[in-house]
Amino acid sequence: MIRAIYSLVVWAMQPFVYRKVRSRAVLEPMYGEHINERFGDYDAYVADGTHPLIWIHAVSLGETRAAAILLKELRSVIPHMRLLLTNGTATGRAEGAKLLQKDDVQVWQPWDTKGATRQFFAHFKPHLGILLETEVWPNLIASAQAACVPVSLVNARMSEKSLTQTLRLKWLANEAYRGLTQIYAQTQDDAARLECIGAKVDGVFGNLKFDITSNPEQLLQAQAMRRALHKPVIVLASSREGEEARFLNALQALPIKVRASAHWLIVPRHPQRFDEVTSLITASGFAVSRRGHWLIDGTDDSIWLGDSLGEMAFYAGLASAALLGGSFEKLGGQNLIEVLACGCPIVMGPHTFNFDEAATLAEAASVAFRVETLESAIQRSLALCTVDGFERNAASDFVAKHRGAAIKTATAIQKLLV
Repeated sequence: MIRAIYSLVVWAMQPFVYRKVRSRAVLEPMYGEHINERFGDYDAYVADGTHPLIWIHAVSLGETRAAAILLKELRSVIPHMRLLLTNGTATGRAEGAKLLQKDDVQVWQPWDTKGATRQFFAHFKPHLGILLETEVWPNLIASAQAACVPVSLVNARMSEKSLTQTLRLKWLANEAYRGLTQIYAQTQDDAARLECIGAKVDGVFGNLKFDITSNPEQLLQAQAMRRALHKPVIVLASSREGEEARFLNALQALPIKVRASAHWLIVPRHPQRFDEVTSLITASGFAVSRRGHWLIDGTDDSIWLGDSLGEMAFYAGLASAALLGGSFEKLGGQNLIEVLACGCPIVMGPHTFNFDEAATLAEAASVAFRVETLESAIQRSLALCTVDGFERNAASDFVAKHRGAAIKTATAIQKLLV
């Protein structure tokens, strides 16, 4: 009865979903492509029953990067697998396209109506499904059960904030989580919170993102540029809306001599905001220098903008310190592990609930440093720039120490095919 009411609501919301996708396509054209897939209408696809079709759902960019780490191990333990990849955002889909091999397929996540989710399973007939981190949808799970498709939730996380929100809909969430075949949590705290909503957690494997391999070419490029620079680079990494303006205000308040002692780089989290952040920089009275136009002779006093995709290894490898985007607003923080893996120490704000354990462990290892404000973060990052090499080596070593979740998860998934 409860899910029937939910199903009626999500069915009625379809016209609004369509309009929202069309609206987002104005800034991100990929949203306007293959819209029919979101409602269960798929182009012809010939299934090959010879090799297992593994469905992975990674809603956005961060989850897709985690999926890439897991996929590498899955292809090792299931050599002839084919990938069915679903995404919910344009950045996730663009990143996911890089993972495809011959006979793999990529489509949008179906909107959670009974019709769209049933058609998804009827059309593709995956052998099993893998959801990354938090993406548990009631009708999606019910349709998987009806189609006899086992579904695992991996790299699972549940913050205190998410738990509070989920408990308000416990009557619906409980059924969905109980419909999962396996759940592998990132941390013991995540496992405990998942169990509060009726989930059965099968193991705690750690965070897949610790298994990241930083792009070696980008790191070499960054190292060469860092040696050529006359002053350090400090990056506001994966910044979110509201943080750039506060960061620029804090820079304005610095004495000119202090501000000129470093290159200041902003890398927005979302590419659709590159032009917006450019306008913020110029409105604050600074010149802006976009990627590819930076000067390295020490005379460039403009704010550097990292307006490229897939180059975080370069940006973090170049920087002597990074301010963690998403942690200075109540957004839970972006992926600090990716930055630390490049050897760059982190200065983070008070909001890191998306990476609670990683942030705590990094702070204890003295490769991440907690402050309350962006002003304090700038001062702390300037102080880090005076330390020669210690934090850089310690940061990458810290990440290496916590690897191993990917192979554990892939092995557990592989057993479902036996």
